[in-house]
Amino acid sequence: MDNKAYIKEIFDSIQGEGVYIGYKQLFIRFSGCNLKCTYCDTDFSTNLKAYTPQELADKVTKYKNIHSISLTGGEPLVNIQFLKEFLPLVNNKIYLETNGTLYNNLSEIIEYTDILSMDIKLNSVSQNGDLFDIHKKFIEVAKNNNKEIFVKVVFDEKITDEEINKTVDIVKQFNIPLILQPKSDGEKLNLPTEIINKIFNLFNEKYSNVRLIPQVHKFLNVR
Repeated sequence: MDNKAYIKEIFDSIQGEGVYIGYKQLFIRFSGCNLKCTYCDTDFSTNLKAYTPQELADKVTKYKNIHSISLTGGEPLVNIQFLKEFLPLVNNKIYLETNGTLYNNLSEIIEYTDILSMDIKLNSVSQNGDLFDIHKKFIEVAKNNNKEIFVKVVFDEKITDEEINKTVDIVKQFNIPLILQPKSDGEKLNLPTEIINKIFNLFNEKYSNVRLIPQVHKFLNVR
């Protein structure tokens, strides 16, 4: 049986989240995810195309002047057998966008990655339960392999003090950047400015390497 992955879309655009905002990337949006976040905004039921690793690698070579290839989703790491064959075929810098739970899968392809953008999934907004111990193991794989990693947290007004403290404990332990991303509906933020500022300040009082960055690409009306 051919080793194939189902891809929702492939496009070049600017990165609109995290510490690499504004860089031009090639986005490969994989279908499939091991979590079901309540705020997920992508329909993976239609317009999927199957690629073999070589077919996708051939397509990637057509894109020029990009900073890196962003593997996004869904959760790219659910396609681990595909990635193990695909990643050695490309020479571009690899930027992995991940929910930070499949740490065993990460360890299998960590040598082919360069930058990891990892979400901490708060139960208050994603409804996936407490994942902090799993997130910690994921970060350990990245740090043990000397990979660049930063953490993004999507939040709303339901965030708890416990979630704030556990998030800060993890990023402090590993000394990595923390990006706070207010939950939004397109270019419209779902929270009043005063609530956003209050939550930011609660984090900032506990950890200095924290930034408040919404989804900039949505404000610019680009993908």
